[in-house]
Amino acid sequence: MKLGALYVGDHCVLPRVWRAENAWERARGLLGRPALKTGEGFWIEPCASVHTIGMGYSLDLAFIDANGCVARLAHDVKPLRMASQFGARATLETAAGELSTSILCTGSQVKWREIMPSAGTQAA
Repeated sequence: MKLGALYVGDHCVLPRVWRAENAWERARGLLGRPALKTGEGFWIEPCASVHTIGMGYSLDLAFIDANGCVARLAHDVKPLRMASQFGARATLETAAGELSTSILCTGSQVKWREIMPSAGTQAA
């Protein structure tokens, strides 16, 4: 996985967003991982639907279209549920409640930008 940040224009909305880099990471998603903290997210692309089967916590979701615009927000998606958006290209998963306090809204154009590791540090 790569670590980046999510922006709306020049404004950083989420400073720590992991991006799935292969089919295994997309399929696994957050299963078996600790709950995301405030300011964290998980970006899955391509992805138009997610499930919370096997999850121990709720999520907020943002479905992103091919132009990078938020097509739909789904708040407090509880475990054992499914959510999808026809035409979505990517899905952003965050802790439940994160998107309720964010400037992110339907129609916002977002951009994930990779955070390059500092010299002398190792990627996780």
